[in-house]
Amino acid sequence: MLEPTPEPADPPADASSAPAPGQAPASENAGTPSRFARLRRFLIGEPRDLGDRRLFHRLSLIPFLAWVGLGADGLSSSSYGPQEAFLALGQHTYLAVALALATAGTVIIIAWGYSHIIEQFPTGGGGYVVATKLLGEKAGVVSGNALLVDYVLTITTSIAAAGDALFSFLPPGWVAVKLPAEVLIIAGLTTLNIRGVKESVIALTPIFILFLITHTWLIGYGIGAHVTHVPAEVHAVTSGVRSGLTTLGIGGMLLLAIRAYSLGGGTYTGIEAVSNGLPIMREPKVHTGKRTMIYMAVSLSLVAAGLIVCYLLWGVTYVAGKTSNAVLVEKVAAGFPAAHLLVVLTLFSEGALLVVAAQTGFTDGPRVLANMAVDSWVPRRFAGLSERLTTQNGVVLMGVLSLAALLYTRGEVSNLVVMYSINVFITFSLSMFAMMRFWVRRRHRPDAGPWLRRSGVFLLGFVLCVAILAIAIFERFAAGGWVTLVVTGTLVALCFVIRKHYRTTQAKLAQLYDELKTLPPDATQPLRALDPRATTAAVLVASYGGLGIHTTLNIFRAFPGYFKNLVFVSVGVVDSGGFKGEGAIEDLRAQTERTLAQYEELARRLGVPAVSRYGLGTDAVDEGERLCLEVAKEFPRVTFFAGKVIFRREAWYQHLLHNETATAIQKRLQWAGKPVVILPARVR
Repeated sequence: MLEPTPEPADPPADASSAPAPGQAPASENAGTPSRFARLRRFLIGEPRDLGDRRLFHRLSLIPFLAWVGLGADGLSSSSYGPQEAFLALGQHTYLAVALALATAGTVIIIAWGYSHIIEQFPTGGGGYVVATKLLGEKAGVVSGNALLVDYVLTITTSIAAAGDALFSFLPPGWVAVKLPAEVLIIAGLTTLNIRGVKESVIALTPIFILFLITHTWLIGYGIGAHVTHVPAEVHAVTSGVRSGLTTLGIGGMLLLAIRAYSLGGGTYTGIEAVSNGLPIMREPKVHTGKRTMIYMAVSLSLVAAGLIVCYLLWGVTYVAGKTSNAVLVEKVAAGFPAAHLLVVLTLFSEGALLVVAAQTGFTDGPRVLANMAVDSWVPRRFAGLSERLTTQNGVVLMGVLSLAALLYTRGEVSNLVVMYSINVFITFSLSMFAMMRFWVRRRHRPDAGPWLRRSGVFLLGFVLCVAILAIAIFERFAAGGWVTLVVTGTLVALCFVIRKHYRTTQAKLAQLYDELKTLPPDATQPLRALDPRATTAAVLVASYGGLGIHTTLNIFRAFPGYFKNLVFVSVGVVDSGGFKGEGAIEDLRAQTERTLAQYEELARRLGVPAVSRYGLGTDAVDEGERLCLEVAKEFPRVTFFAGKVIFRREAWYQHLLHNETATAIQKRLQWAGKPVVILPARVR
């Protein structure tokens, strides 16, 4: 009952407690909220007012805030991606200029591709939706699970790298508290994101600005200080190339450059986040998304390429206990007054931006999970929204899994980056191939436009992404690459098991529609007036379908001639599948009214006077309880009925896949002294 997802007989997604707009939950109305309830309100804030017509506008992000919230992931990858690529060159640093150009070019190509994905898929969803729509559901579930693991590792890698950056300028003795500090940061971000995306982004914006200022100084001065030495630097590079040709040969140099380029794949992580996060952007979404993508691409390409060039110019080498950026900052700041302060500010901004970057995992990870929940690949409770209109279940899951990954790897960034980049490029490769295929297939259509150019760019992006993916797996398979492949493969298999269960259950429940064949014809006699003092049956219903019809008919079979009135009670549940625009609440209201009108027509055919009552909320139990107590005041002789799916053999996983909404409302109403009857719908 009361289900917001497509399954006609399953209860709704389970979200956290959500009262009606402007009203506290019935369970809290009876007395003073508990200390836990007051603490929870303090941490995550007051419920959103679903009656506010400008609600989505207030929650959505303008391009700059979207750049902070989603682009920080890409920009922060400059803290570890360029370092991995440059160090992979070893003594052959003369290849750094070519590496910088290749890095910047790859960022632009991938970002260009995702800008066109934004145009074709303006409702968001990123790689999961692209693969599902263009390559099929199987490719979609692979891309979706790769993204889920990716976003978990986004959080873990960002926080671990933040710890490395921050502890680079702290006393060595403090390193013992690095891992506990990282655990606390993840816990704090989890709480902050339960409050809402916009609140968390605004709170972290000053950090983002500080990073831009300090790194503009670092790269600008780092390159500018060597402008007068350009001829000498060019001579050193050309001499290095000649020496490399002698010792390695052109093939060896090419392989070394490709290896370094591929191991720097962490640089490109986060580019996909913008296309996935479109639902939280300000209208017009496509314009906002493309503008955000430009901000991200330009900033990331300049910073990543600029750092690699600076490594070369300033002779950065590996130093134990320090990041390459820390070594670079110390060298560049050495000639400045208050050099230590500059070093601290730059590294602090870098570490803090990595914390901001973890925000992307909390923003987009639950959104991918919600999209997959709507498609029945994962438990449908992950499509639910909390009272703050956040995908709370997904946020908590991402926080827990990222903590597990952090503890498993002990915060080793080198291992995390490998695990991280593999899954990123699985999704990139699928998306690039899907879009290339899309434009090739549209080439004969009048609206194809410059299909050859577009398909060519996507082909180039696909080749680059597959090359990086293949080399990353080959080079780092034993160093942690196997873990991410096994985890992703296991999740894909689990998704197919969950999907099969939902489909089997739906097929069994579809048999309830046979009840439609036995419905009486339209009543020819006028209905008697509804008498609120007469015996009344209140039926909790969701969408018009088998379970609701089955429950309504069984009331009169079990209690023939007893009930004189019918009241249909329904909750329009605001979930992440429907909350995607400023008209979402009104659309849900209209849909709920249409559903109840169908049930009132059913009652008319049964010859029973009926009315309906409904509410909108993020939690079916709280809102359903409130509605039922109001109905009980209006109809004193009411008995409440709900339908519930009953399995012949109960299994533990069924409680995870199917919510116990009917039972939860029954307990609350019984505590309030109201009679509730649950009528079973048996599934063998």
